[in-house]
Amino acid sequence: MSEHDEAWFDEAAGPLVRPYAVTGGRTRSDNFGLDMMTLVVSMQPPSEAATLPTEYAKIVRLCQRPMSVAEVGAHVDLPLPVVKVLLSDLIEQNYVIFRRAAPPSEVPDQQVLQAVLDGIRKL
Repeated sequence: MSEHDEAWFDEAAGPLVRPYAVTGGRTRSDNFGLDMMTLVVSMQPPSEAATLPTEYAKIVRLCQRPMSVAEVGAHVDLPLPVVKVLLSDLIEQNYVIFRRAAPPSEVPDQQVLQAVLDGIRKL
C-alpha cells in the first residue's frame, strides 16, 4: 500500500450516510424561519427521545437547555440546512420550541443602553 492509498477506519472515514438521507431528501425547511441565532429548547424530557430516530433523539437530549441553531449543528456534526430541517420536524411535533433573535431594528438605541448603564453605576 502506497502513501496515498492509506486505509480509513472508524471515525476517520467520516459519515457513512449522506446528510440528505437523514432528512429523507428534504433540503429546505422555511416553515419557521430558523436562522443560526434562533434559540431552541426541548419541551420533553430526555427519556421521551428514546422512541425517536437517532438524530432527532440527540437533538432533544442536547436541547434540555436553550441553545442556538448554530450550537446544535456543531454538536450533532451535521450541516446547518440539515439541522434546520430536523429542528423544524421537532417543532412541528412539539418536542422543541424556538425563539428568534430580535431583529436589528428592535435592538435598543445605544443612548438608552448608556443611560441604563449610567443609572446602574450611580447605585
